[in-house]
Amino acid sequence: MSEHELVIRNGTIIDGSGTDRFHGDVAVSDGIITEVGDVEGGGRREVDADGRLVQPGFVDIHTHYDGQATWDSQLAPSSWHGVTTVVMGNCGVGFAPVRPTDHERLIQLMEGVEDIPGTALHEGLPWTWQSFEEYLDVLDSIPHDIDLGAQLPHAALRLNVMGERATALEPATPDEIAQMAEQARRAIAAGALGFTTSRTLNHRSSLGENTPTLKAEFDELVGIAEAVGTTGKGVLQMISDFIDEDSEFELAVAMAERSGRPISISIGQSPRRPDQWRTLLDGMEANTARGVTMRGQVAARPIGVMLGHLGTISPFVFSDTEKALRRLPIEQRIVELRTPEVRAAILAESELDPTSPILASRLIHKWSMMYLLGDPPVYEPDPSNRLDRVAERNGVSPLEVAYDALLERDGRAMLYIPFANYADENLDVVREMLLHPAAVPGLSDGGAHVGTICDVSFPTTLMQWWGRDRPDGRIPLETIVHKQARATALTVGMTDRGLLAPGMKADLNVVDFDSLVLHSPEIVGDLPAGGNRFLQRVTGIDHTFVSGVEIASNSESTGATPGRLVRSS
Repeated sequence: MSEHELVIRNGTIIDGSGTDRFHGDVAVSDGIITEVGDVEGGGRREVDADGRLVQPGFVDIHTHYDGQATWDSQLAPSSWHGVTTVVMGNCGVGFAPVRPTDHERLIQLMEGVEDIPGTALHEGLPWTWQSFEEYLDVLDSIPHDIDLGAQLPHAALRLNVMGERATALEPATPDEIAQMAEQARRAIAAGALGFTTSRTLNHRSSLGENTPTLKAEFDELVGIAEAVGTTGKGVLQMISDFIDEDSEFELAVAMAERSGRPISISIGQSPRRPDQWRTLLDGMEANTARGVTMRGQVAARPIGVMLGHLGTISPFVFSDTEKALRRLPIEQRIVELRTPEVRAAILAESELDPTSPILASRLIHKWSMMYLLGDPPVYEPDPSNRLDRVAERNGVSPLEVAYDALLERDGRAMLYIPFANYADENLDVVREMLLHPAAVPGLSDGGAHVGTICDVSFPTTLMQWWGRDRPDGRIPLETIVHKQARATALTVGMTDRGLLAPGMKADLNVVDFDSLVLHSPEIVGDLPAGGNRFLQRVTGIDHTFVSGVEIASNSESTGATPGRLVRSS
């Protein structure tokens, strides 16, 4: 009987294929799964998985660790949630290629689009690269706890080639398109997983400028996509407002069809166009059936923001009294906030005219969309608990309800605004999206929006809420694991992971499913320059292995760094 490096025994195996679970063992040697089923040989380490689920590590294809990966070996909190591979460079933003004179521009863009503190980026980014190929080499030289792949961001590419004309949203000349196409070809050949772009008005720099790619024309995007196609590898990724739905979708189809490469598109339910997502996913399914591979990246719960005293925003950000108190430590600040005179002053200073154009452009007083998040957090809240309805029942203003709610948990409570995927005040539409043949889980934005969201926990929500706790319409765990592991891996061209089978990469999770708990996000000041970010813990993931090495035990890092850069192949 042969000896293995690792044997996980007596587990309930959900192998990532989508087929039924079964009881058995998994053996690993040299970072590769060698046997699945009844393993007779011993292991130098053996893990008893009796009463536990054994499943492949999750592949999160929509993150923004582009900065963090250059200064941090632990890609937390993704690695706490069973994620063993992340893909970054999404939405057209990133830090390469870059000229030294454009460092500030790219920091401002990432700070505005992805809510990563500029001070942390200034302090943390080493800027030891200019080309994208050099950036890949830097990432490759840094050990990480989990694997990571990088995509070429259109905004950085456009700025690198066009300079100020890019930020002025001017059309690219044929020569500039050729230069961008050649850089894209070289980046993919060197190992970039794909090329990404953004066409949404929501993406602005910290100075309020639109993303440089907003108005990129057909010839530019298709020209770059065709250059990617000449390498015979790589994927495409896009986010768009789809205001002109037909022309935008035709552009995405043209990029995929003329390059011969798959494309994925961010999809969510807009309250203004609540059925558009279905049309888009159906169109992707139809095009995939004729050989033009298209996938929609969908969320595991509402797309929303958190408001609170410790985050980036709160309902009281326009109050001078509240602004002054933000300089105090949280414990002292809460003492002050609980005094009647401070409460009265902040409430008076926070009342805004409902017809104000300032209010209309913000979410902070959208009481008809706001809920108390709670601990543990509730991401499918009861409509009766909406702040405007609570205020009406109690005969007070919604602002007063918000003020008192945010003092709970010693000032660490948060309000939640699910502004997308919640038009019907439930998650039935998310279930439809997740089960759509053209959809894969995505949009966690791990590493980004550090003071307003913490959607990096999407994989845990999939298991806990959709696989176990939702009263109606649960999704089989076999489907969830397949979608978040194998389907996501294949979406970005990774054929060696997401499946528990001999010859596959030994990325695994051992999960105490009955004890799985997602905890409320908390603010931690561990970014460079002391910057704050939301982190979110989970209990119940007993072991996470990357290439057969345990990188987390009960979602606490072991300090191991077997993770490496995944290059396109």
